[in-house]
Amino acid sequence: SSGINAEWPLRPGSLRQYFEYYEAFSRTDESGDRRIDLVEFKNAQEMMEVWVGPIGDIEGEFAKIDTNGGGKILFDEFCTWAIAKNLDLEDDDDNIVLE
Repeated sequence: SSGINAEWPLRPGSLRQYFEYYEAFSRTDESGDRRIDLVEFKNAQEMMEVWVGPIGDIEGEFAKIDTNGGGKILFDEFCTWAIAKNLDLEDDDDNIVLE
């Protein structure tokens, strides 16, 4: 896998959005192994809820994101979820205009 979904939208700002998702993924991946396990996901719940809103069933949400059933969330799985949830980091600068 290339690490990015084939349906990735090719539009202005999409590269910046990709980096925003990468930053969110990296903050959640405590071990730095480029995969998010259930413990890391649970530990990041409060932080992620700032980005996507309330997550009621954290284990159920993890299972939905882990589409290949491998027990770890991969970056492409995370991106698909982030797009569906309109993930937005609280500390990014959405007002920067790229020329």
